[in-house]
Amino acid sequence: MSQQPRNASFITLEGPEGSGKSTQMERLRKALEDRGVAVLATREPGGVPVAERIREVVLHEPLAPRAEALLFLAARAQHVEEVIRPALQAGKVVLCDRFHDSTLAYQGYGLGLDLEELRRICLFASDGLQPDLTLLLDVPVKVGLKRRGAWMNQPHLALGLAAAPGRETITRIDNRPIEFHERVRAGFLAEARRDPRRVRILNANRSPEAVHAEVCQLVLEVLGLTSRPRRDAQARGGR
Repeated sequence: MSQQPRNASFITLEGPEGSGKSTQMERLRKALEDRGVAVLATREPGGVPVAERIREVVLHEPLAPRAEALLFLAARAQHVEEVIRPALQAGKVVLCDRFHDSTLAYQGYGLGLDLEELRRICLFASDGLQPDLTLLLDVPVKVGLKRRGAWMNQPHLALGLAAAPGRETITRIDNRPIEFHERVRAGFLAEARRDPRRVRILNANRSPEAVHAEVCQLVLEVLGLTSRPRRDAQARGGR
C-alpha cells in the first residue's frame, strides 16, 4: 500500500563541490518511490531546456559576478514556473539539487556580492517560493575537491579538463582558487545557522550509505512516513 506524505514538500540538497548531493538525491528519490510517494527530482541550474542552456553558459563561460548571479536566477525563475511549482501543486515531493542557498554561498560569500540584495532577488526569481527542508551536506573543501577530481591541480586547473566517465567536465567554478571554495563552505554553514529550523547540517565526510541513512531518517520524519518501504519494493529488491 502506498504511503502518502502529509502534503506536498519542497526539499533541497545543498553543499560545496564534491559533497555528494547528486548521489544522495538519487538514493532519496528511490527510497521515497519505494514507499509509493510521488517524487520529482530536479537540479539547478537546469531542469527545463532553457535553464539547461543557461547551465552551459554559467559553468563554462567567463562572466562578471553580477552576470553570473543573474543568469543563475533567470534559470531558477523558469525552473520554478515550469517544473517546481506545478509539481508541488500536483501534491508531489520535489527534490532539488541546489537552490537559494547556493546563490548566497557561491555568489554572495564566494564572490562578494551583497547578501541582502541577493536574498531579495532570490525571492523575486522564485516568486516567493522557499524550501520546506534543506539538507546541507557538509564536507571539508579538500575532500570535496578531490572527489570532484579538481584538487590535484588547484588553484589553476585547465578549463575543460576531461572528467571521469559519466561525470560532467570540470567547470570554471571547480577551477576557482581554494580560498573561494573555503568561503563557499563557510557561507553554507553561516546560512544554516541563520535558519536552523529549515536547514539540517549533515556530515558528508562519511560513506554514502551512512549519509543516506541519516538523510532518509530526516526526510521520512518531516514527511510523516514510516521507515519501511512497500512490500512490492522489498520483493523487487530481494530478487
